[in-house]
Amino acid sequence: MATAATTPDRLVLADLVPGSLARDAALIVGGAGLTGLAAQVSIHTPLMLAAGIIEFVGGVLILLGLFTHIAGFVASGEMAVAYFMMHAGKGFFPIQNGGELAVVYCFLFLFIACRGAGKFAVDKS
Repeated sequence: MATAATTPDRLVLADLVPGSLARDAALIVGGAGLTGLAAQVSIHTPLMLAAGIIEFVGGVLILLGLFTHIAGFVASGEMAVAYFMMHAGKGFFPIQNGGELAVVYCFLFLFIACRGAGKFAVDKS
């Protein structure tokens, strides 16, 4: 069911995740240079550490096309949790509460989890 068109989607998504991961890593080491909400979030919690690990490992697995269904599903769930914990309380619509990127990542990861890695992947699922 995986097609060659799925591969670019997977690669672009895996390319975007390290930017989020870099922001999260900056928060872990003290948040130097961050402003706004990112500077206020305390990331020294086990939940935020788990989120960083899921983003890193999931991003690498999706980039390689290895265990893509599982990695996409777990990463999608992590982004849904991130949206509801950080954004949903500030308003109903993602554009209103600043959670657009979390929603996009959530559904892109879910798409990858459902479709698979594509034609060019380590595991040909």
